[in-house]
Parts: sequence; C-alpha cells; structure tokens
Amino acid sequence: MSDVRHVLVLPDRDAAQEAAEALGERFGIDEEPRLVRDALAGEDDAEDAQWLVVLRDEGGRLDPGALDEFAGEWDGWWEEP
Repeated sequence: MSDVRHVLVLPDRDAAQEAAEALGERFGIDEEPRLVRDALAGEDDAEDAQWLVVLRDEGGRLDPGALDEFAGEWDGWWEEP
C-alpha cells in the first residue's frame, strides 16, 4: 500500500477549516487532515497567507480531479505535492 499525500490550497483559514471538516463527509476520510499556513513570499500578515489542507490517501483511492473540484467550492485548488 502506498502513502499518497494530497494538498488542497485554500484562500484563508476559514475556508481551510470548512473544507477539512467537509472532507470526511464527502470522501469518507477517517484521518483528520492537517492544516498548514503557507505565507506568501515577503508577507508577514496572516491575512495574506494561503492555507493548505494536507491529507494522506493510503492506497491512492482519492481522485485528484474530484479533490480539485471540491477545493474549488472554496475558491481553492488541488496541487500536486
């Protein structure tokens, strides 16, 4: 079984938290996704940061296209780690 990771890029913390909560319901994810603040180059203000939702996908069962569409509901996208 391989350990695949997916990264969803979201515009702010609220969107990342909402998406992380919805992942379990939509995709049946048991493990809590990890939220990571990704400061933009040269920016110190949290308002100017993107947020990453990082999730493990043992067995590679999640479809990147479906994850990209899902993240798009919060003006985000799936990014290859």
